[in-house]
Amino acid sequence: MAIRFVEIHPTPDPEQLNQEWVILENAGKSPFHTRGCGMTVGARGSNKKSLLGVIDPGFVLAPGEKMRMCTGNPGTQSHGTPPPEDAVKNYFLFLPKAYLGKGAGTVLTLTLRGLQVAKAEHDPAAASGLTADKTKPA
Repeated sequence: MAIRFVEIHPTPDPEQLNQEWVILENAGKSPFHTRGCGMTVGARGSNKKSLLGVIDPGFVLAPGEKMRMCTGNPGTQSHGTPPPEDAVKNYFLFLPKAYLGKGAGTVLTLTLRGLQVAKAEHDPAAASGLTADKTKPA
């Protein structure tokens, strides 16, 4: 599967949950349904991971499509204004708190039935918020 994280954006204010998001992209040739996928958060070098939740009902990512997964609830005013939908649509996780506040070295993993689908490490200094994959040529 060619599902990948293309952006990690932490919120500058932990109360503004709709200002925290990740963007997933389907770089493959067939659609991918996220229903039943889980997302975990952990620290680089640690085996301890916390399950943020299971994506349900989920969404379908067509080949070449991206989806912005916002932390908060669009109907909760205290979570702030969600980013505008342009070429990338929003999907809301309805989580109770921000999960990217630990900064550099935060590792996100998207799983399906216990198998890793996509993994990314947060780097606040990078434009996309992702640590560069040093195994791939630039």
